[in-house]
Amino acid sequence: MRKDSWIFVAGHKGLAGSALVRALTAQGYANIITRTHAELDLTDQAAVRTFFQNERPEHVFLGAAKVGGIHANSTYPAEFIRINLAIETNVIHEAWAAGVDRLLFLGSSCIYPRLCPQPISEDYLLSGPLEPTNRPYAVAKISGIEMCWAYNRQYGTRFIAAMPTNLYGPGDNYASENSHVIPALIRKMHEGKMRGAAQVVVWGSGKALREFLSSDDMAKACVHLFGLPKAEYDNICDPDKPPLINIGCGEELSIAELARMVAKVVGYEGELVFVCLSARWNAPASARRLALAGPGLEPHDSSAKGLDPGLPSLLAAKSVRAEDESATRVTGAFGFEWRLSLRHHGRPADKEGPSGLSSRLGHFQPVSTSAGEQSRCGRSVGVSLF
Repeated sequence: MRKDSWIFVAGHKGLAGSALVRALTAQGYANIITRTHAELDLTDQAAVRTFFQNERPEHVFLGAAKVGGIHANSTYPAEFIRINLAIETNVIHEAWAAGVDRLLFLGSSCIYPRLCPQPISEDYLLSGPLEPTNRPYAVAKISGIEMCWAYNRQYGTRFIAAMPTNLYGPGDNYASENSHVIPALIRKMHEGKMRGAAQVVVWGSGKALREFLSSDDMAKACVHLFGLPKAEYDNICDPDKPPLINIGCGEELSIAELARMVAKVVGYEGELVFVCLSARWNAPASARRLALAGPGLEPHDSSAKGLDPGLPSLLAAKSVRAEDESATRVTGAFGFEWRLSLRHHGRPADKEGPSGLSSRLGHFQPVSTSAGEQSRCGRSVGVSLF
């Protein structure tokens, strides 16, 4: 991908898309094409076709999607599957028709089975039942992966899919009923502090383990993937395997730990009460950690001090808008480095050691693991960004 390539970022106003624009701009890519929903409805096939025929982007980052938390997924399942399927179908098909060189489809770790082994490898896709609460959304995302794979096999495209773990950062959604866990906790703690509440209620037992990654770190990983040499990029598009890459930090937190971290940074000093409102809304307590790099690869800092110290002053404002503004200071909150899983597509991991990976990926340095740890990684090799 050249610095003067024409690059379309779909969903540039959202959490993931805005991070992609920031990453591309920071790295000197000047020709970034964006459209707001008012300018281009990605669920409108004719409009998307006209856009691609007129603009002819060389590369596409498909970050547009209808997203939400547990409540939103449970309340609007039809919208989640319909809108996401429409966006994926229109953009992927018209990208092929317009001769797009590289396309990266952003999915979600919820595509993996609810009770699959940990850490989660790309090989676990479609190996068991999905989490019921967000199954329509997950099925739509799986369909996007299958579309990329099918178009690669039939039409010779070079479309890949990246599955980031739970994201947070600037542009996140802080609505009470349909936000993800980190913005929901920020809002709860902020409002509790402003009211002087003695308690703040958090859904669930607090025991569930989740992995979190800043949207800006995710974006750096995606841009790095697009910048891989042709041979290495094409290896991801191997027709014998889904063109699927996991992106995350390789470390998990319990919801209770996360809630305490957010409370500390926001400055809420009351009691946290964990309430299981509905059994079917509670994911299993086992970790949902992606097999991005395998065991032995630790985040730089998983302590609460990683949350930006400037956040409390930003949240001190009476307006709820303060929460959204604070997102710009929360990025990179936990100090995690991101991990990128590059599968060997059938080649034994020991034939492609860390030195070989380092030489292929340039400034990205692999984090060493022991032989025993590598055996648990499957075909995934860890790469850390310093």
